[in-house]
Amino acid sequence: MSSEFLLGDCHTHLDQYPSAEMSEILDRARESGVAFAVCAGTTLRSTQDCINLAEQHEPLYAGVGIHPMEANEPVTEDIYAELERMAKSSSKVVCISEVGLDYLPASPNHDTQDQVFRQHIRLARSLNLPIIFHSRESHPEVFKVLREESAGDVGGAMHYFQGDEATAREAIDCGFYISLARPLTRLPELQEVAKVIPLENIVLETDAAPQPFKKYRTNWTEPRHVQSVAQTLAEIKGIPVEEVARVTTGNLARLLRLERLTNAG
Repeated sequence: MSSEFLLGDCHTHLDQYPSAEMSEILDRARESGVAFAVCAGTTLRSTQDCINLAEQHEPLYAGVGIHPMEANEPVTEDIYAELERMAKSSSKVVCISEVGLDYLPASPNHDTQDQVFRQHIRLARSLNLPIIFHSRESHPEVFKVLREESAGDVGGAMHYFQGDEATAREAIDCGFYISLARPLTRLPELQEVAKVIPLENIVLETDAAPQPFKKYRTNWTEPRHVQSVAQTLAEIKGIPVEEVARVTTGNLARLLRLERLTNAG
């Protein structure tokens, strides 16, 4: 399939791939119908790399943010100013990402994560940018912060969603989309959730990043794999993949104010 329909990838870490591979990765994405993809920052350095990548490649856009697993210190006035400077530095910046909370045992101090997440939400609201957030073992705390900080004013998406139906509906109630990735193709319980969540509340992603633990390079996740997520969602819902692409890409394009890239405005 070249581009019988258009897809968007809500969340990638393409800055982690060798720059020499980028043209081929984007060629494969284009052949799979991917019109645009967001490269999410995880540190200040990574954020700048994402912006640089987006400036160099037309289909790529950037997110500004410090990942919760990198939240080893509070966001000071200087760090906030640098995040704000980067967010304002390019028209290719379309969201605040990747931010959130992660309560895995080895994660940074929870109070520090909380402060960092709240500062990013305040930045997002001040710049009117949507928030693509990460939540792992922390859903109740994430939703508490989102509500307290009025994050729904700018909205966004719950990245790499793997939760239950109640979690999905709470995210939607907070003003956020559910972002589905490749786990949808292999987790029956997630497929059951996707079946009952309206297409109007869903966007798609890959979370593409190098995966050297996989035996073959061809199996590393890339933006092109968003096509298989769309195909699986279509099968689950019993509707044409073209309809899945039209609605989910339209959702993402409107969220990121990229309607000009699609016919779904």
